[in-house]
Amino acid sequence: MKAVYYYFERDLVKWLRGRVTVISSLVMPAAWLIFVGLALPTKFTDNYLEYITPGILVMTMLFSSLQGGSLMIFDKILGFLNKFLAMPSPRESMLYGKILFISVRGLMQATVILIIATLLGVRILNPVQLILIYFTLFLFSVFFSALSTMIGMYLSDHDSYAAVNSMISMPLFFTSSALMPYDVMPAWLRFLARLNPVSYAIDSTRTLFEGGIPVHGLISLAIGAGVMVLIGTYQFRKAFV
Repeated sequence: MKAVYYYFERDLVKWLRGRVTVISSLVMPAAWLIFVGLALPTKFTDNYLEYITPGILVMTMLFSSLQGGSLMIFDKILGFLNKFLAMPSPRESMLYGKILFISVRGLMQATVILIIATLLGVRILNPVQLILIYFTLFLFSVFFSALSTMIGMYLSDHDSYAAVNSMISMPLFFTSSALMPYDVMPAWLRFLARLNPVSYAIDSTRTLFEGGIPVHGLISLAIGAGVMVLIGTYQFRKAFV
């Protein structure tokens, strides 16, 4: 656990030192919430801001999690990765530390969105729902931050990863239930959205905003996160640079 904390602290300190990066990572999701939630005209709901807030929260966690691969590439280019792999601490500690940092960073961004959404009139019913919202977002982040870190392990430059990132993030977001409900989607999009793991997180978060408990969604996210972490653990143990 101590090694995991050291890797987490290292990435956190490095991120906090980049003030422009910190500010932009907190401002951009808020801009999405305000300009899309308040400006986009819709006919299927009278309160689109309330509908889209769960989608913006999950989108923020998705984009933040997929940036995790760039952290791995950064360590590889500067020569840190091979040194970390040669250290006596378990190799998977690096993976767990990065997952923890990426998830905490995403939850900080989500907190800004929740505060702004609350100020704009979006209601969260009680503290239990709020805790479960954070838990849902955390499980979702673990899944994609583990995936992005593994991808970063096998790519050699930021340009390649940026291309992979765009290829994964934008289709996943726009084929999810973030922007519209299933019943107003075209049939082909509805089929893709129901298979999309992003939709599981959005639907679960939306259920929590409505006062329900998404047991099936939470179990699915927990299983997905656990499987991805196990795969990542295996790959880190076998990795070489």
